[in-house]
Amino acid sequence: MSKQKPPQRIFPPAKQDAKAALQHPTTPQTEDPAYRLAFQDMDFLLREDLRPVRFQLELLKPELMLDEAGIASTLVVYGSARTPAPESKSTTHMPLHVDYYEHARALAKLASTSPRDENGKRHFVVCSGGGPGIMEAANRGAVEAGAETIGLNIVLPFEQAPNAFVTPHLSFNFHYFALRKMHFLIRARAVAVFPGGFGTMDEMFELLTLMQTGKIKKLPVVLFSRRFWTRIINFEALVEEGVISATDLNLFKFADSADEAWAAIQAFYA
Repeated sequence: MSKQKPPQRIFPPAKQDAKAALQHPTTPQTEDPAYRLAFQDMDFLLREDLRPVRFQLELLKPELMLDEAGIASTLVVYGSARTPAPESKSTTHMPLHVDYYEHARALAKLASTSPRDENGKRHFVVCSGGGPGIMEAANRGAVEAGAETIGLNIVLPFEQAPNAFVTPHLSFNFHYFALRKMHFLIRARAVAVFPGGFGTMDEMFELLTLMQTGKIKKLPVVLFSRRFWTRIINFEALVEEGVISATDLNLFKFADSADEAWAAIQAFYA
């Protein structure tokens, strides 16, 4: 007599349940929105009261998919969406900005050579905001190195499609800035901050504050282009005014080339 293994589960999969729920007789009761399963009722899910649930879903979806993709750590690249690619015909940007694009591209290539660990997990997977400019450069460099790459896009009032170099199954879209910022840092083991505007500075200062206050462990933060950052922000003056400590300046390093930035990241973990 053969032994029969017990089933792995006794409840049907959610997809099966959802399909079955749509196969019902047509009556006034079944046609009313109240009869829909809660997770199939978009009007219900989009209610003001359900915002905490939407927060949870937006946190959970990328987390599960990145875990399933075997991604253990990332190199996060912040920077301006307005930085042109070298082949761009734009004449509205300073020529130096094209160099920023190329250095971000080169840094991503270096990071993408990182080997998998003993469990097959991937490390320093390049992660950007998924848009144009510096974000495109980072994703592009990873692809040119033969690696997959992450894009964390966000719904904005003006259209912003993911750049063509983001790996499709690692391209995520967010409604909430706070959840997007969280996903930038959950797996981050190094962050490169290229020249950028309000958004880049917002992300940079939030990261520095989290490390300064001990909310997260310290990780290598490289500000690309000493010329740019020391011209835009007088870090020394913040110390002189007593609003930060001199030791807070150790939370980041400057770099002026991809090799220098990658060396700083490697030195941190050496």
